[in-house]
Amino acid sequence: MSKVNLADAKARLSELVEQAAAGEPVQILRRGKPVANIVAADRPRKAVSLEALKAVTDGTPKQAEGARKFIRRMRDDARY
Repeated sequence: MSKVNLADAKARLSELVEQAAAGEPVQILRRGKPVANIVAADRPRKAVSLEALKAVTDGTPKQAEGARKFIRRMRDDARY
């Protein structure tokens, strides 16, 4: 079990949650004393059906421009 002080836990919460979800619990310490544990939730993951995913993506029209150009255009054209 990893041990992390509260300040570090605040800064790295996403990373610690991923670590716990992968099966390694994390203990959070305040002033060196344990105050909380992050552990994986007991819920099975459902497998995504490849056929269902394909049905959704096949019905989606192709975009005229790539994501990079779209985001840059949206950023540059923003009116403040």
